[in-house]
Amino acid sequence: MSVLLDDKKISKNIVAGQPVKVFYPFVIVKTETGKMVKVNLSSGEKSDSMFWEVMQRILDSKVWIPIGKHYHQILDNGWEATADPV
Repeated sequence: MSVLLDDKKISKNIVAGQPVKVFYPFVIVKTETGKMVKVNLSSGEKSDSMFWEVMQRILDSKVWIPIGKHYHQILDNGWEATADPV
């Protein structure tokens, strides 16, 4: 089961970012506070043509994506985290 990150303490390490520039090999996002952040991409992301197509669509749609605050990486699991065991 998964829960929204807003319900977890881990959400303090995540910031919402809206892509403002997408051009190989860079993705630049604007945070909710207006700060511009260069996203750190893996070598796999940099060489994946589908990744660039999806990032361009996210840019065009003005969708916000989850970015790790410390390493400035796009989070694979989106806005969800695993629920704590009961």
